[in-house]
Amino acid sequence: MTRARAVKRPPIHMIEDEADAITSLAMSVEDRLPQVAELLLDEIGRAKTYTKAKIPVDVVTMNATVEFVDEASGADRTVEIVYPRDADISAGKISILTPIGAGLIGLRAGQSILWPDRDGKERWLRIISVTQPQTAA
Repeated sequence: MTRARAVKRPPIHMIEDEADAITSLAMSVEDRLPQVAELLLDEIGRAKTYTKAKIPVDVVTMNATVEFVDEASGADRTVEIVYPRDADISAGKISILTPIGAGLIGLRAGQSILWPDRDGKERWLRIISVTQPQTAA
């Protein structure tokens, strides 16, 4: 058992439609990205789901902008969590199919999670703030 699994993970919250889309996406990359696919499917499996209208505003959802701290390095980053087709690291848009994207989705401001990075090292990620995307009126 890895240390991340031994530590109790915080509750997570997801929009029903996004959970379905991310499940399909994770299953489609299981052969290519087995670690990320497994982590995403595990998180979706334990998530409390809501309709888009009912999701708390401080939850990291798709296309939300999230400020977080990597407790290991002390680095404070602000990124937007996006689907792979919209990813652009130079614009701060990271794919849900990255370890960071998979780790942040569903968390609320103030929560922390022990999560593996690309190299398999575990690090604490702490959510500072979440800004939901602006919707057209």
